[in-house]
Amino acid sequence: MLLSVVQTINSYLSDYVLVILLIAVGLWYSIKTRFVQVRCFGEGMRKVFGNLTLLGDKHKSGMSSFQALATAIAAQVGTGNIVGASGAILTGGPGAIFWMWIIAFFGMATIYAEAVLAQDTRIKDADGHIQGGPVYYITTAFKGGFGRFLATFFAVAIILALGFFGCMVQSNSIGSTFQTAFGIPSWVVGVVLVIICGVIFLGGVQRLASVTEKVVPVMAALFILGGLIVLIVRIRYIPATFAMIFKYAFQPQAIIGGGFGAALKIAVSQGAKRGLFSNEAGMGSTPHAHALANVAHPHDQGVVAMIGVFIDTFVVLTLNALVIISTLYTADGILASGAIPEGIGKANLAQTAFGTVFGASFGAKFVAICLFFFAFSTILGWNLFGKINMTWLFGKKSSLVYTVIALVFIFLGTLASNDLVWELSDMFNQLMVIPNALALFALTGLVVKAVREGRK
Repeated sequence: MLLSVVQTINSYLSDYVLVILLIAVGLWYSIKTRFVQVRCFGEGMRKVFGNLTLLGDKHKSGMSSFQALATAIAAQVGTGNIVGASGAILTGGPGAIFWMWIIAFFGMATIYAEAVLAQDTRIKDADGHIQGGPVYYITTAFKGGFGRFLATFFAVAIILALGFFGCMVQSNSIGSTFQTAFGIPSWVVGVVLVIICGVIFLGGVQRLASVTEKVVPVMAALFILGGLIVLIVRIRYIPATFAMIFKYAFQPQAIIGGGFGAALKIAVSQGAKRGLFSNEAGMGSTPHAHALANVAHPHDQGVVAMIGVFIDTFVVLTLNALVIISTLYTADGILASGAIPEGIGKANLAQTAFGTVFGASFGAKFVAICLFFFAFSTILGWNLFGKINMTWLFGKKSSLVYTVIALVFIFLGTLASNDLVWELSDMFNQLMVIPNALALFALTGLVVKAVREGRK
């Protein structure tokens, strides 16, 4: 009963509210900033890769700009890039990837605004530590009781969506793929995961920043290398792969069946929902990391934040999608007809795709290792974001209680996960967008001012 209610709520959120809000905010900021994601793309790349280091300096409070980006990407690049993209392709056809690209393009302007506002409205607490995130710019946008209500709604949603249910989903993906690939019982994986995460969580922001700045570049390089090997082997299918993405974006009924209108709605909503879950632009999660960056001007972190969405969607997620489509949807692929064979699902689709080139055993192991890094880094980022909101709601003393509960959820995720947990995670993910988007619209002036001043 509860599952069907949550699924109904999710269908309305993803098919209507989410698509409208995400595209509206992204389009609004693209116009208002005169397409900052295009004009300042080169600047963002220079700031990221000009300062790339795996051994950043320790900061008394906050993080370096790159550490903040690494923490944001740690949260962005998770199971959404492998499992989420796989689910979008299975449900919405290859064309869903096109709509993910559209969401991400506009999302680059959205995340620029989020990072700028997080920088603009951050505070220093009594101990001199930087505190920032959507709750701070929501209460700046809306004063009094209404602002407090929206911020509290957001804080509760993100604690449940990311800190608890989200981390449970991520640990479930790690446990199940390791059990499939290596035969290691998922509960053993859960124990190891809880110990590692516990050590990092209790070390605070500085330890987390130190870990993410090392893990994120390595995990991205590993996955990109493996994906490129598959694409080189399947290079003759690459033109057909891109053709399918564009064709089925506008003719989805040809691959997923049903009428044109219904099929198009599925393709677009899958692209929007999974695109949000993947790059998190507009969701209000990554601003927590960008608020901690020690930069000269909010614009500086805004352009860096845009590169996070670019890396997440246009590099990592796209590479995974190209591997899946070029191996499974081409003429010799098992999904060429659009019919899904028994035993194929979003959890093992990528493993099947990599297995066509690497061999079933090594393909499964490769994806399991990549998924471990992706999901593990996401757990680190999401735990931090949830903790910041827990502290805002209940004070610093609540952080230890929060950490213990989060570790319990991480362990439970490796034991068992069900459709209700996934759906609840999706629901609270999507509910976070509403107060965050309202604040983004209300504070347009601050963002436009930052673009103008930052470009001087």
